[in-house]
Amino acid sequence: MKNDVLEKPLSTEKDLDEIISRPSEQLVELVAGLGGDFAVTGIAGKMGVNLGAMLVRALKKAGVKGTVYGVSRFSDPAMMEITAECGVTPVKCDLLDCGSVEKLPDAGNVVFMAGRKFGTDSDPELTWALNTIVPSNICRRYPSSRIVAYSTGCVYGFSRPGFESTELDIPSPIGDYAQSALGRERIFAHYAKTSGTKVSLIRLNYANDLRYGVIRDLIEKIERGEVVDLNNGNVNLIWQGDAIRYSLLAFGIVSSPASILNVTGTETVSVRCLAEEIGRLLGRKPVFGGDESPEAYLSNAAKSFGLFGYPEIPLELMIKWTVAWSKSGGRSLNKPTHFQTRNGSY
Repeated sequence: MKNDVLEKPLSTEKDLDEIISRPSEQLVELVAGLGGDFAVTGIAGKMGVNLGAMLVRALKKAGVKGTVYGVSRFSDPAMMEITAECGVTPVKCDLLDCGSVEKLPDAGNVVFMAGRKFGTDSDPELTWALNTIVPSNICRRYPSSRIVAYSTGCVYGFSRPGFESTELDIPSPIGDYAQSALGRERIFAHYAKTSGTKVSLIRLNYANDLRYGVIRDLIEKIERGEVVDLNNGNVNLIWQGDAIRYSLLAFGIVSSPASILNVTGTETVSVRCLAEEIGRLLGRKPVFGGDESPEAYLSNAAKSFGLFGYPEIPLELMIKWTVAWSKSGGRSLNKPTHFQTRNGSY
């Protein structure tokens, strides 16, 4: 990303969303060659609108015609308006309803972002339904489309720094959420095998926006004087714009059988060191608690770096931006990541 972006103060959400959704030249070139429309299912989540906006901007910059459809129940009506403001065409749909899914517009390219994590403990049946039945509905509707499907690094077991999980490792999910997320992957892999659908599965670890993410979680803990839990002593982080960019570039590696791509930052970060740096910038001393375990959900994203280059926004800048945003009263989504969780309970 150009230096003017790195130096640009992020004082408004408009500035923030503009930077997050800015497409790279590499993505513009890829989009120009894909052809067809895009459907983004589950667009009303934390990353969806930025992803849809990046696609719209990439298509425009490439000079090619194409519609980006944003599919969601839109239980919050304001999200439909926000989606439309980005140039995305909103489509209201209950993805569990086969009849409604069948009526979705044609699209040669599908980004699957629908799913459920939080609330799993109180209603695991719904989580399993949303994470496995919905993918089946989408695969039946779009058997000939390219599909990039979001998953999670939680499908792996715990690993240590220096031995982070790679795409070749055997999954070992803990708890209903992670198990159902692996179930989601298996559904996509099944249709890739039986229907020839070209799929790429994105195993993401902790995208960060200034309004949410691990860094924001730690800032809020430190500002309130609450204990920073060190049970997971290390974590992987990536800027949301970079996470979206890698995910969309994965349209270039969709395949049958399905391909797998870890998406996260270049380094494994000590939670203690991260909190201490945040505390230094805030002028507050963190309070630590818990047994500091080196094992956590840690992923090796070397494959994505080899394919698409390194992240544009480094960890140091993410920290500075997020602390400055919080100090100036920038909005929080109030959606903790619960990155400290080790028992698979969400």
